[in-house]
Amino acid sequence: MSRYFLELAYNGSQFHGWQIQPNAISVQEVLNDALEKVLREKINVVGCGRTDTGVHASYFVAHFDSEQTISDLDHLVFKLNRIVGNDIVVYTAKRVADNAHSRFDALSRTYHYYLKSTKNPFLHDYSYRPFYQFDTDKMNEAAMLLFNYNDFTSFSKLHTDTKTNNCKIIKAEWHQQTDGIVFIVKADRFLRNMVRAIVGTLLEVGRGKLDLEQFKAVIEKKDRGAAGTSVPAQALFLVDIEYPDSTFNPMKKQLPPFI
Repeated sequence: MSRYFLELAYNGSQFHGWQIQPNAISVQEVLNDALEKVLREKINVVGCGRTDTGVHASYFVAHFDSEQTISDLDHLVFKLNRIVGNDIVVYTAKRVADNAHSRFDALSRTYHYYLKSTKNPFLHDYSYRPFYQFDTDKMNEAAMLLFNYNDFTSFSKLHTDTKTNNCKIIKAEWHQQTDGIVFIVKADRFLRNMVRAIVGTLLEVGRGKLDLEQFKAVIEKKDRGAAGTSVPAQALFLVDIEYPDSTFNPMKKQLPPFI
């Protein structure tokens, strides 16, 4: 049995997230089917994480095991891209150690969430435009408070199968863009719905509905009901995953930052 890592990207608009689920199409299902057609064996692709319905990935890593030793990995990539459709691109396939794991070996993940201040029909499906004013400086002050905590139950979807809601946030900041702002957040792991719930709560700070002490209280309550409404999925992108050099030396051939 040989293990391979895939580097890929996908437009999440037509998918019900990464993970296979009944009666709904997922990225994992499409990749499984494509690999099985090419390799003519049963394949189960394991992703570096789970993205929710409608969330995009401009960089994603997955692994699979094959009974074959695949000699021409470039040709495998070529064949996969002929099958997976227009919403997925596979960039590379690489042989890795048998114990390398795309999810458990990842050191960090980075997400971007895009807010736009002007109407743009070409970016509507990849950004969110709030219809109110907000204070970006206050939102950055609140984002800095995230570093003081490790239990993010208040920003987690209820009734998940995770054993712990602890995460280590490494970066959390808003950056100004020409026609809006982007929230950049990096952590060792993320809970389901976590980024969208954080952004929704930070917007409550930005529009003056929560002050900094109240934002801290939201985190400390460890109650999803205390946090703000989750913002829409289409503006969220997984953009980077980091690995130890001993596990995987990624090419990181990401899609251009078109938004």
